[in-house]
Amino acid sequence: MKPKKNPELEIGRNSSLYFAIGLNIMLFLTWQALEFKTFDKDIFAVEVLEVEEELEEEIPLLSITPPPPPAPPPTVVQETITIVEDIEEIEETIIESTEANQSEALEERIVEVSDVAVEEVEEEVEVPFAAIEDVPIYPGCEGLSRAEMKDCFQKKVQAHVVKNFKYPEVAVDLGIQGRVSVLFVIDADGYTTRIRSRGPDKSLEKEAERIISLLPQMTPGKQRGKAVKVSYAIPIFFKLE
Repeated sequence: MKPKKNPELEIGRNSSLYFAIGLNIMLFLTWQALEFKTFDKDIFAVEVLEVEEELEEEIPLLSITPPPPPAPPPTVVQETITIVEDIEEIEETIIESTEANQSEALEERIVEVSDVAVEEVEEEVEVPFAAIEDVPIYPGCEGLSRAEMKDCFQKKVQAHVVKNFKYPEVAVDLGIQGRVSVLFVIDADGYTTRIRSRGPDKSLEKEAERIISLLPQMTPGKQRGKAVKVSYAIPIFFKLE
């Protein structure tokens, strides 16, 4: 008995191949559908503007310069020559040199010493107390030797400071104390001048200058037998107890 089906006409033989081909076709169509894009159509009104170009003629600006005025006619100079007869005689002035020449003898003048006036100029010499030959004589120190007179001067000045010393009330209230250095000059007449001081406060300096200003007139110091200015310095101590 022969089979009813023809083996060459079997439908399911290539079914997997057909399935694969169909699947690929569907995937391709799906991809094309996803990639398909649509755009909105905008409606534009296109108008044409016709512009007629007008040509404007440029008018050149011309600067008209007036011609220069005509030059004036040349001036004619007429020279008139007058002939004058030389009647007057002109005397020539001769300028003689004032310089002496070798032919002239120079007058010799002998100048004597008595004809020259010499003016004596007094020099103001200021000698420190330590270098003075004869120290100023304080009243009460007369008749002593030089060394004793120098020692007497210093003691008298110190006694004068102690006697006239007065502590300033302002310095006492503020508690100001310290050393004041006083420098003064005994001039050629024996008076105390040019008093200067330096200390911790103006009130102390003022008091120290007041004390020195009360020094009596002295016999001036001498250098080489001549009265000179003598400078002297003394410290004054202000101390609160």
